[in-house]
Amino acid sequence: MNDLAPHPWHLTAPSFPEIEDAAGRIRGVLVETPLLESERLNARLGGRLLVKAEGLQRTGSFKARGAWNRLSLLSAEERTRGVVAFSSGNHAQAVAWAGRRLGIGTVVIAMPADAPAAKIERTRGWGAEVVLYDRASEDREALGRRLAAERGLILVPPYDDRRVIAGAATLGLEVARQAEAMGAVPDVLLVCCAGGGLTAGCALAWEALLPAARVFAVEPQGFDDTARSLAAGIRLGNAPGATSICDAVLAPMPGALTFSINAPRLGGGLVVSDAEALAAMRVAFEEFGLVVEPGGAVALAAALAGRLPVAGRTVAVALTGANVDPGMYRRALAASS
Repeated sequence: MNDLAPHPWHLTAPSFPEIEDAAGRIRGVLVETPLLESERLNARLGGRLLVKAEGLQRTGSFKARGAWNRLSLLSAEERTRGVVAFSSGNHAQAVAWAGRRLGIGTVVIAMPADAPAAKIERTRGWGAEVVLYDRASEDREALGRRLAAERGLILVPPYDDRRVIAGAATLGLEVARQAEAMGAVPDVLLVCCAGGGLTAGCALAWEALLPAARVFAVEPQGFDDTARSLAAGIRLGNAPGATSICDAVLAPMPGALTFSINAPRLGGGLVVSDAEALAAMRVAFEEFGLVVEPGGAVALAAALAGRLPVAGRTVAVALTGANVDPGMYRRALAASS
């Protein structure tokens, strides 16, 4: 299938009014996370760096936005049937939380067996049934579809759904409006990227609110499928066997819907190392008092490492998640910044 061919209704880009509707839907339920800056960091980088502290969101990541928006739109009959999702951890927790809060009795989550133990435990803690699979040998999307078919569940994908993207887009909406309240006009937004849902949502929001600014996807080395796909003009997957500590952003390839949104809108893709992600986690702690997981730190890592220079610019970065195991966090605090 042509990656840019028309899709069914739920696989087409959300409109800006849909993003605003999603913002209204999450208002009073989710947290409007702060947009922060550090004078010391600004002086070090020679520009203005605005940091969206999304790890303070419910369930510890931006994924609560898309999960809440999608599950809120389920019909009564669909809520009775229940839902299934596949995720390495943050979407899993978000769907489990939203399902419990909305009274959805059956929530099944397919998670890789090597996902951080804390993410698996927290997903179960919200009342979800967790089905573990082998990331290296099993197709998570096929598993999700099979569970949905066998048990009559509604599939809630982590990114390739317009309602999930519209929810994620509310982060970009908030950044633009918070920056304006601070007297800042961002030139760039750096977004941590796996399947591309948050990146796509932010690109759509900023296209309406800050059309002169550019949005960049940031990925870890070995999982730079979006960067390579943007350069090639077609969706490309990651080579098997690669590893990274950035578990939250390890999608096998860009989503069909997300890539159709991102390809004509993004400024490009940036890539950082695991070491740079660890160093960014330490800076987030030292400068902002924030806990950030490796995958949630890659956008900050790109700014700190000069993948896109901050000097002379106003650059916003999304710290997208805070769900990190204690051992990994200790490793980050010991890292050189």
